[in-house]
Order: sequence, then structure tokens, then C-alpha cells
Amino acid sequence: MRELDNNAHSVFLMYYHLIMAVKYRRKVIDDPISERAKEIFCYIAPMYGIMFEEWNHDCDHVHVMFRAQPRSELSRFINAYKSASSRLLKKEYPEIRSKLWKEAFRSQSFCLLTAGGAPIETIRAYIESQGEKS
Repeated sequence: MRELDNNAHSVFLMYYHLIMAVKYRRKVIDDPISERAKEIFCYIAPMYGIMFEEWNHDCDHVHVMFRAQPRSELSRFINAYKSASSRLLKKEYPEIRSKLWKEAFRSQSFCLLTAGGAPIETIRAYIESQGEKS
């Protein structure tokens, strides 16, 4: 069983899977750029109550798994991260600018999925069985 997160008033375990693409799916992400993007993520995340778990990339997008607290403002965090990482990566890796269109690094959109330990049907059956006597 996974260890639960907690704060003064609640206990929780909230995992998320985030996918962020490069604008127009330009192929600009290599290992050093991905590693730097991950460092930026790990620096900003704690300010929003987010704990990094896992990272991987392809040449045009990244996948991140993280945990969050109920008070975490996920869309604000994601927008802050995308803005900071875009600015820093273009500054530190000027060669990627030639591969971008109008210097836009990240797509405005993103995919954020909840990730839990039990299938939805298992949770549904558990909730439906509450109050029943064995």
C-alpha cells in the first residue's frame, strides 16, 4: 500500500499524469533539454504543493507524473512552469529557436490525467457496497 500524503486537516493521495507538447510538435527535445526542463519542473513544483515522481520525453513532448495536494492550483502551476521553462530553455539552448515557429516553444494546450491505484469500477463497487451488512 502506498503511503498517504497529509497536512494538518486531511489525508490524501493524488497522482497526475501531465503531457505537454512542443508547439506544432516541432522536434526540439533531446536528452539535455529534457533534463533541464525536468530541473525547472522540480524547482517550481514545491511552490505549488506538487511533488515530482517521474519524467520521460520524446522529441516533441514530455510526460510527467506528480503528486499534488488538494490545495494545489494545477492550472496555475502548469502555466507558470510552461512559461518559465519556455523562456529559460530558449535562452540556454539558442539553437532550438531555429526549429520553432515564431519562437513559440510550448503548445498552449496540455493533457492532465488523474492516475490512481484502483480502476474506476473497483472504486464504484466499493462505494456502492458501503452500508451493506456482510
